[in-house]
Amino acid sequence: MIEVRAATLVDAPTLAELRWEFRAGRDRAVEGHDAFVERCAAWMRRELAGDRWRAWIAVRKGHDGPDELIVGQVWINLLQKVPNPIGERERHAYLSNLYAQPAERDGVGTALLQKAIEWARANGVDRIVLWPSPKSVTLYRRHGFTRDGDVLELTC
Repeated sequence: MIEVRAATLVDAPTLAELRWEFRAGRDRAVEGHDAFVERCAAWMRRELAGDRWRAWIAVRKGHDGPDELIVGQVWINLLQKVPNPIGERERHAYLSNLYAQPAERDGVGTALLQKAIEWARANGVDRIVLWPSPKSVTLYRRHGFTRDGDVLELTC
């Protein structure tokens, strides 16, 4: 059985391992595994203790007891614009690191995405932005994401 719950500080080392699996599985890593996992876990602990990032995990509950195995994650970061008097959207969120292990992809990504969207709506987020991989575009489109075209970017 899969359950989605909020990530905790204790989950950070496993989430860092999943991040390695996710990203190093797509492109050649330029940082060693152990150094990356240590650096990433420290970042995740720090951010999970703060108020800008939220994360949820998908866990597979053990058949014979309380043991659980983390099989996926999603992160969302609040982006707030400077207040304005014209009714323009001010509260945005950046969705990142939606990942489910390949053996767990039958609905896990959808469950994680739905949890992040539910949280965003409950917390007054006006818009969620993300940079999808080509393979994930259909998942996001099924949940109402569109390419708006009004975001510009500059690579520094």
